[in-house]
Amino acid sequence: MKCLLCESFSLLHICKNCQELFLTPSIYKRKIQNIEVISFYKYKDIKNLLHTKHTDLGFYIYSILAENSFKKFTLNFELPWNIASIAVDDTSTSGYSHTAILNKALKSQTIQVLYNKLRAKNNISYSGKSKEFRLLNPRRFQMNDFIANEVILVDDIITTGTTLTQAINTLKLNNKEIFFCLTLADSALK
Repeated sequence: MKCLLCESFSLLHICKNCQELFLTPSIYKRKIQNIEVISFYKYKDIKNLLHTKHTDLGFYIYSILAENSFKKFTLNFELPWNIASIAVDDTSTSGYSHTAILNKALKSQTIQVLYNKLRAKNNISYSGKSKEFRLLNPRRFQMNDFIANEVILVDDIITTGTTLTQAINTLKLNNKEIFFCLTLADSALK
């Protein structure tokens, strides 16, 4: 097959050379409700890759992005105690969940990956929608109970912060403390 970026022969959808050249993560930070949100890429730099999320190809692309960012992050991240990670609405669409792929990459000795813990009851798409639209159409998250009290919250993109804000509020209502949030990309970065 050919690399999606350079079109050279590759056994991977994005060759190792392009992964090193174009998918080396950085650390970008912003705060939502006094909680740090760490992102690894500027949205504009990986926009075309992120748009594959509802296709069969998206599984492979998100797996590569997760390995290059979330997995590398866990290798340099140590806690003296165990913490859980949960993905924002890891419902399977197109045969897989893109947020579950990201969450899975966090699994380590100190991070326990949990699935099916935070689901949206309103599955309306926020893609390309205004902040006003997002506020008028809340996700109405429902939390399935779990033992851990401290969590890392995982999502793929932070745009206006509405989704993460709603997820944070749901977790807080259920007496969970959000240690920080991780996203692949931040659309506010220029």
